[in-house]
Amino acid sequence: MKDVSKQRTLALLSHGGAGKTSLAESFLFLTKVSTRLGSVTEGTSVLDFEPEEIKRKNSLSSAFHSFPWKKNQITFVDTPGGENFLNDTRTVLYGVDSAIVLVDAVDMVKVSTEKGWAFADALNLPRLLVINKMDRERADFFKTLENINESFTKPKAIPVAIPVGSEDAFKGVIDLLTLKAHLYDETGKAQVQAVPTDLELEAAEWREKLVESICENDDVLIEKFLEGEEISTESLEEALKAAVLGGHLAPVIPVAGIKLTGLSYLLDKVIDLLPSPLDRGDIQGHLPDNPQAVVVRKPTPEESFGGLVIKTIVDPFAGQLTVIRIFSGTMTPDSGFLNVNRGQKERYGQLFAMEGKAQKAVDQAGPGDIVAVSKLKSTMTGDSLSDENSQIIFPASPAMMPVVSFAVEAKSKGDEEKVFAAINKMTIEDVTLRLSRNNQTKEMILSGMGQVHLDATLEKIKRKYNVEVILKAPKVAFKETIKGRTKVQGRYKKQTGGKGQYGDAVIELEPLPRGEGFVFEDKIVGGVIPRQYIPAVEKGIVETMANGVVSGNPVVDCKVSLVFGSYHDVDSSEMAFKIAGSMAFKKGFMECTPTILEPVMLLTVTVPDEFMGDVMGDISSRRGKLLGTESHGKKQVINANVPQMELLTYSPSLTSMTGGRGSFSLEFSHYDEAPAQIREKVIAEFKPQEEKE
Repeated sequence: MKDVSKQRTLALLSHGGAGKTSLAESFLFLTKVSTRLGSVTEGTSVLDFEPEEIKRKNSLSSAFHSFPWKKNQITFVDTPGGENFLNDTRTVLYGVDSAIVLVDAVDMVKVSTEKGWAFADALNLPRLLVINKMDRERADFFKTLENINESFTKPKAIPVAIPVGSEDAFKGVIDLLTLKAHLYDETGKAQVQAVPTDLELEAAEWREKLVESICENDDVLIEKFLEGEEISTESLEEALKAAVLGGHLAPVIPVAGIKLTGLSYLLDKVIDLLPSPLDRGDIQGHLPDNPQAVVVRKPTPEESFGGLVIKTIVDPFAGQLTVIRIFSGTMTPDSGFLNVNRGQKERYGQLFAMEGKAQKAVDQAGPGDIVAVSKLKSTMTGDSLSDENSQIIFPASPAMMPVVSFAVEAKSKGDEEKVFAAINKMTIEDVTLRLSRNNQTKEMILSGMGQVHLDATLEKIKRKYNVEVILKAPKVAFKETIKGRTKVQGRYKKQTGGKGQYGDAVIELEPLPRGEGFVFEDKIVGGVIPRQYIPAVEKGIVETMANGVVSGNPVVDCKVSLVFGSYHDVDSSEMAFKIAGSMAFKKGFMECTPTILEPVMLLTVTVPDEFMGDVMGDISSRRGKLLGTESHGKKQVINANVPQMELLTYSPSLTSMTGGRGSFSLEFSHYDEAPAQIREKVIAEFKPQEEKE
């Protein structure tokens, strides 16, 4: 059984293009896990292996791998940095103990990095900051550090190393605690030597800042520091690790990932400063039937088994692969566990370690390991797994709500069943994909996190399941209603030589308050219409309402009272009264000032302060009604009611307005009367269709 204290399980976080995947490829090459240095730009990456990722030269999904470093095992997750795929990033963070956050030395902190940082904050994940691409033209370590400190207030970013040279001349780092220079050759090997003379003063100044920052978080050391006492390097290293684990400091390290410069130093700091599962301590969860009942697991192999599903991968040939972070206990092949969320026992065969696209069979796994099993029957991402006799539910990431929706249909006639089966399989793998049916418009609606997200999904469906899908703007589900009152008669009389048809119904029609639906009231007295025919009148009205009168959209919010009528002993029938009810309703509807209602959404937008005016102005231009704002630190939350048809392209518009720093959510609010020009357009579009029919 391995030593859990020598396990590190971490995520790589940053915006797309900051070099997460390239850095991870360099780790694998440096530690001889990979025999070649994989390249994202050349499409040879071990971690970005999906054709859609190779095409875009960007990670679209989390990838897992591990490697040894100085008798320790480092398991990592290479997370996607694109805005459309951040749900995957947030989900896997529930299965790691720490994070390495990359910032590009030229492009600096971007929006996705801010969001990844916020995810790590929410989970209290200790983290290291890596200023990457120090070998690039215009790379500036200290300017980037300043930008980091402007963007993130806690944990405080403090360099533990400063660069030796920059751009083409970047050749290593100076460790500020030991005041030793680590200078690298092209193979990634470092020579440790004295600090170059021209950097001695700068290194001393930054060491003083580092020591002060460390001592500020340690009561014993701060006294020594203030009194000018010498503090040993060992004491500083111990206090630095404690400050990192406590969420007070985030050490900053400069590297050039692709050139392997600074990597061995970075990996040493991963081992020295980031936590093992033991350092992170006991894991808390709760009983399945009582969220208030706290359950604790120790991160040891001897403890009862507990794990969390952090990803599901669906392959049309290999089946479903379930990726699990083990928090406690041990997993071995040909075993089983209880899915606590669903109350289902599951069995599995082989146990795999994830190695990018490949899986390697392993004999056992324990705390800190991320493993995979195949062909589970009912287990999904976010489910907690445990021994049957020691149940626990671990915290898991709630799925982000989709922000864009399109109507979907098969490109080829006859492929409908295959298309929707393929999409349903994709929703198992990606919980931010939602497939639903709009019963009114009869469209199948696919929702996701953005246009890129849906495009990549459809490309994957075409490749994996050999079917093509078309996206279209969804129809808006309008409704019809009335604003006036009337009393009308509907009489249906037909004679065909034999038995005729006769039904006669008099109704009163009036509007109801918005959202009240439909009310039918029977006010017949004296038997002018026999009891058995009254339900037929209602049925005729309800069927007419479902198909609409002026626009083909359902009628809502009205009351119909059946007040009078007549019948024929021989010719009356349920069908005749059904037709009479329909005739009366159509006639009365046109006399009651009919109008069109449109769906209105509750829009909640979160933006930095500086974009608030632009966003509120844009909401007003979309016929939105502002409901109020709230301050959350440096961000504002704006609530507004906005017609749905004005929000079909809101996602790219908000991204453009805020440089990607704004986010929003939508939920249905109510129906409201549409403006005259929209009413006229909806009715005009229905008339040609009606005439054609």
